[in-house]
Amino acid sequence: MSEIQINTTQNVNINFTLASVGERVVAHIIDLIIKFAYGMIVIWIFRSMFDNTNWMRDLDDWSLISIYIILLFPAFVYTLVLESLFEGQTLGKKVMKIRVVKIDGYQASFVDYLIRWVFRIVDLNMLSGFIALISVIVTEKGQRLGDMTAGTSVISLKNRVLISHTILEEIGDNYKPLFPSVIKLSDNDMRIIKETFVIAKRARDYDTLNKLRAKVEEVIEIRSDQDTIPFIDVIIKDYNFYTQNM
Repeated sequence: MSEIQINTTQNVNINFTLASVGERVVAHIIDLIIKFAYGMIVIWIFRSMFDNTNWMRDLDDWSLISIYIILLFPAFVYTLVLESLFEGQTLGKKVMKIRVVKIDGYQASFVDYLIRWVFRIVDLNMLSGFIALISVIVTEKGQRLGDMTAGTSVISLKNRVLISHTILEEIGDNYKPLFPSVIKLSDNDMRIIKETFVIAKRARDYDTLNKLRAKVEEVIEIRSDQDTIPFIDVIIKDYNFYTQNM
């Protein structure tokens, strides 16, 4: 599978596996089925309740169309709302374990999701999605037009669910933390730190490890005589200790 390299806010490069075209297509189909099912159910309920009422018979075509637009509006904004709430995932993307991310290392914002959603008119609705399909295939980072405009891409989350790939760390009941100032870090900071630490340690990339150590020391305002690998390992465990016991 193709990979994308993202430079994180810690100024460290991390490789992610791009979601395949097949995964994105299947996720899109799942979302379409969900939206279609919602529309069918809502309209069926509405017609069952009001079809034989006097006020319904008195409605002109435009009024009826307006009612249907209101009823179907949640399906229209489905992708935008869910990607904003679930950090780049719709129900289809959750099933396929893929996610929208920013390629500059920052957290995608509502504006980014909005840009992707607006460009769906061109990407997915014109020529039955042919434009999006070709764009994802030919671009280096697997981007449709909305992704290129928003600075995003879609990555695969498969094989990234082990505890070593999360901010969680196994610590014993008798663990004694060393650096209380680790609480200055956020969960997103710690996720980036741990991902970078695991990848760099496996690759024996000591230059990246030292840069990561320097950045951590700067943020939490401490200095330590420990070697780099044990130091970062303690930072991760300390963060877990304090956040789990708050």
